[in-house]
Amino acid sequence: MGEYQEYEGVRDASGMRLAIVAGRFNEHVTKPLLEAARSTLRELGVADAPVHWAPGAFEIPLVAQRLAMSGAFDAVVCLGAVIRGDTPHFDFVAGECAAGIARVALDTGVPVVFGVLTTDTLEQAQARAGGAAGNKGYEAAEAALRTADVLAQVTRAAPRD
Repeated sequence: MGEYQEYEGVRDASGMRLAIVAGRFNEHVTKPLLEAARSTLRELGVADAPVHWAPGAFEIPLVAQRLAMSGAFDAVVCLGAVIRGDTPHFDFVAGECAAGIARVALDTGVPVVFGVLTTDTLEQAQARAGGAAGNKGYEAAEAALRTADVLAQVTRAAPRD
């Protein structure tokens, strides 16, 4: 039997262009996510990733869509925090944000990564934004880079007519 080619995104982002969309609502949680994402991108070779602030998580997909459709970016990192309250508002916002981000990626073919925390409590959000559970901003930035690289590899490896 023949060997199968495997494609795995690398962490070297030299020459890649990324944008970040951050939700301003729950900014005290989003800012540490943003700091980790930017730090990760700089460490891996992205000199400057512009940040585009959306009012909240619900608006993130629309901003991400405009960025993805611009052709100016290889990937878009979406960061925010939706914390459960006493009303069903959380379910609508978290679900629509996740679905919207996924739709943007599928519709545009540009990696649009979901780095939006959806937690039951502020403490859980803080733990995932630099606390005991690490920082999901780092993970979202790395996922965007790896996905963009895998897609580039697939494009290069595709058979030509």
